[in-house]
Amino acid sequence: MKILITGGAGFIGSNFIRFLVRERPVIGVVNLDKLTYAGNLENLEGLEELAGTNYRFVRGDIADPKIMEEIWTANSIDTVINFAAESHVDRSIESAEDFIRTNVTGTLTLLEAARKRGVKRFLQISTDEVYGSLGPTGKFVETTPLSPRSPYSASKAGADLLSLAFFETYKLPVLITRCSNNYGPYQFPEKLIPLMISNALEDKSLPVYGDGLQVRDWIHVEDHCRALLLVLEKGKPGEVYNVGGGNEWTNIEIVKLILETLGKPDSLIKYVADRPGHDRRYAIDFTRIERELGWRPWVNFAQGIKDTINWYVKNKSWWGRIKSGEYQKYYEKTYGWRINK
Repeated sequence: MKILITGGAGFIGSNFIRFLVRERPVIGVVNLDKLTYAGNLENLEGLEELAGTNYRFVRGDIADPKIMEEIWTANSIDTVINFAAESHVDRSIESAEDFIRTNVTGTLTLLEAARKRGVKRFLQISTDEVYGSLGPTGKFVETTPLSPRSPYSASKAGADLLSLAFFETYKLPVLITRCSNNYGPYQFPEKLIPLMISNALEDKSLPVYGDGLQVRDWIHVEDHCRALLLVLEKGKPGEVYNVGGGNEWTNIEIVKLILETLGKPDSLIKYVADRPGHDRRYAIDFTRIERELGWRPWVNFAQGIKDTINWYVKNKSWWGRIKSGEYQKYYEKTYGWRINK
């Protein structure tokens, strides 16, 4: 097997490549990443020495057909895993164009390339956000109607529908996973958990949207990686598999837990104006993947979040470089005007 992994320098993609090299060392991996703001080759430091000739990095855009042609000409790709995506909701609200190009046009370009070459498996990595917002009860199942509420989630829903259409029309062996909120090492520090950890470590304000009572289902990234490998190897083409942690927390509970763990005061919390169309609650029913493939989350959240916080404490140089320059300008633009004086 030789796998093309797109977006492999991002948070989940890089964790998956590390996991794959450890669990399936004989598999060849070609990692294609455009290296936009969230792509970081430091996430994969040491991998080439570990994997040797079984790993290759290519810088490029999945929306570029020429790149696809070059990759398939140079490599015997038989499997595709598409992590590549613009994924931050706030950025999609500010400007949706990049999200459509990468998440929709890019996925289409990748699907076309895979169809023409007759790949054996095509795993599309999606998100629970395509389902929209839940009320106080119930959980998302695979048959929940898609009801995206942001440009980001709409672009991911579009990519999912394209992928399923390629299965129905061309019999391309597509599989889709939709996962709840991930946490763990190497997550870009505009996301909730690494943002709050890094701000707290710098004694900066921790911006919390609205009342902070939005509910998310948290899963450790390594549990997600285990689910992805199972779906890739044993999942049924044409099907969707929900992946969740069964671990619901409000945003403000997460923020206070981080502050408590770091010994920082709650006075660092600053409630800011909520973002437009902010989904109130997500929760995943992962019964299907548990029943059919035998997967369930292993990482205990209390230990997982402690380990994650410790990772950011020990790797300040990693996130410190990211939170400077252009990122800082974006941060001020996104949150600065919202802080309630």
